[in-house]
Amino acid sequence: MKQKIGYALLAGSMLFGLTVTSGASADVNKLAETCANCHGKDGANAESDVPNIGGFSAKYFAITMEHYKKKERPCVETKIRSGDKKGTTSDMCQVVKDLSDDDIKQVAEHFAGKKFVRTAQKFDAALAAKGKSIHDRSCEKCHSEAASKADDDAGILAGQKMHYLKEQTEFFLASKRPMHKKMKPKLEALSKDEVEAVINYYGSLQ
Repeated sequence: MKQKIGYALLAGSMLFGLTVTSGASADVNKLAETCANCHGKDGANAESDVPNIGGFSAKYFAITMEHYKKKERPCVETKIRSGDKKGTTSDMCQVVKDLSDDDIKQVAEHFAGKKFVRTAQKFDAALAAKGKSIHDRSCEKCHSEAASKADDDAGILAGQKMHYLKEQTEFFLASKRPMHKKMKPKLEALSKDEVEAVINYYGSLQ
């Protein structure tokens, strides 16, 4: 049973602005509509610090939500980008704290049924080439098909926002975010320049 945590999650700041009455099961369409206030329609957006979440596996999505509920991941405050609460601030721990297990299951399955949208962004081609060899050597086993396969239950890194990937990698290295025991030694063995190369590789997959 895989519970691998990818560089990103690579679902990082998911579902900002969502409010659900404790113990009640919300309509999935209303949950998803509120998610769009930051993550965009079907979980795709143009914000550099907000991950694209459409297409993540339901299992990975749900694990991420649970990490936030337990405050096992940094609860980064951010502004809500659209909707009735536009301009106000929230964080993921506040967003998910009242979600029921059924709420999480519904919204996870909803976004799992969407397509992951890769981000058009600038990257360093030389670093990306170096990053590919590092990925192939150290990451491909768990983040297969160039970190693009949702069924790995490890997030989708290929085409994710580089700004977001860098932030989450820093959280991993600072022990602020749970990291799979197989990933920990591999990531910690990389130099700062090698980490940057891998991030550029994922950013180059557009």
